[in-house]
Amino acid sequence: MTPTDLQAYLHDHIPISAAMHVRVLATEPDSITLQAPLAPNINHRETVFGGSASAVAILAAWSLVHLRLKCEGLESRVVIQHNCMDYLAPISDDFTARSYLVDQDAWASFTRLLARRGRARILVAAALETDGVIAGRLEGEFVAFSNAGLR
Repeated sequence: MTPTDLQAYLHDHIPISAAMHVRVLATEPDSITLQAPLAPNINHRETVFGGSASAVAILAAWSLVHLRLKCEGLESRVVIQHNCMDYLAPISDDFTARSYLVDQDAWASFTRLLARRGRARILVAAALETDGVIAGRLEGEFVAFSNAGLR
């Protein structure tokens, strides 16, 4: 899936992504990079609202799981079950969120479990960056449900 295709999917299926003006900058096999501008995500201190920062990080992490499963032909529904967000610095400009698997080796067992049991969990992280500074980190547990088990 190209960045343009993923962006259209996010805007169509997760409307907050369009309201936040989220753009997909890159779709790599091991990471997704999203970008969001300050203006629609600003708070009363003229920095990015924490909820917006968290939402963009979650979108990047969710997109990585969704896209990898789709590329492997594993039709499923992906939801976040738990996450922890650390805010390391204020974000006063446009920012990016780059997602990655916490443990690259966990993917194979994740997909095997999904195929066998119809449900599996995996840890995904995302780093928020602005002006060359890591401004936040998210770690989340995502659950995939096989579409076959969701009829």
